Amino acid sequence: MWEYRGQARPKFAEESGPGQESVWDYPRPPAIARDSRRVRVEARGQTIADSTAAIRILETASPPGFYIPPADIRLDRLEAIGGRSYCEWKGQATYWALANDPQREPVGWSYPEPRAPFGEIAGYLSFYAGRVECYVDDERVRPQPGGFYGGWLTDEIIGPVKGEPGTGHW
Repeated sequence: MWEYRGQARPKFAEESGPGQESVWDYPRPPAIARDSRRVRVEARGQTIADSTAAIRILETASPPGFYIPPADIRLDRLEAIGGRSYCEWKGQATYWALANDPQREPVGWSYPEPRAPFGEIAGYLSFYAGRVECYVDDERVRPQPGGFYGGWLTDEIIGPVKGEPGTGHW
């Protein structure tokens, strides 16, 4: 079903330079990578998360998803909300909104009981960079295009990435 699985870059992939990662080098199924850079999430002028123990999920054609351990998250500033989705790799996701948000817009998600081999991210949260301010070290993260996906785009990531116009068949 999937033509691209991280073994070879397609002809349309951008060329990477020093210090860059191509989303076309990421595998399918996804890989798990620990990341010790400082990852922060802010909303409404408050810090929601601050960690140097994030886990990145690296999947062909997508910018990395950063998952932050619950010990590094101000869970009192979030609340679990209704809505569920299913990832073919990680399993059933639950969604989180900012506490006291009357619109209850999801700003993040987690996998309480992820499928193997993603057990490491059980209870970790990832956040939508288009709905809250996310940073890797001091770089402000750009959201993955398309609105649905939650990958984090930084200057080190090159694509094109899933979610951009014309990528629905990836």
